[in-house]
Amino acid sequence: MARHNDIGQQGEALAQNYLNNAGFEILEQNWRHSKAEVDLIAKDGAILVFIEVKTRSYAHFGQPEAFVTPKKMQLLAKAASVYMEQIGHDWEIRFDVVSVILPEGKPPQIQHFPDAFFPGLA
Repeated sequence: MARHNDIGQQGEALAQNYLNNAGFEILEQNWRHSKAEVDLIAKDGAILVFIEVKTRSYAHFGQPEAFVTPKKMQLLAKAASVYMEQIGHDWEIRFDVVSVILPEGKPPQIQHFPDAFFPGLA
């Protein structure tokens, strides 16, 4: 497996652990629909949360969360719509981003951005 895939998997595992410790209930990991993949789908209390995890080894070229593009937001919104239809969802939703930096020889840096974007307003 390519190094960037390993880093991505490490970041997703750290993000999931972080969110579990914050009281989130993880419902799905790497849920796919068409061209979109939602890294994590969780419940934060009564809110259904679609979570994009961005992981980098360093932040020399910008913080990981800055790499959630408008195209990615659109794909996530479409996938979220399908997921909500499948489960018969009719309550509040939110799109979060978890940023993970894995600096060599140092502890990981994790930041959670609740309500990071709202599709259609990006």
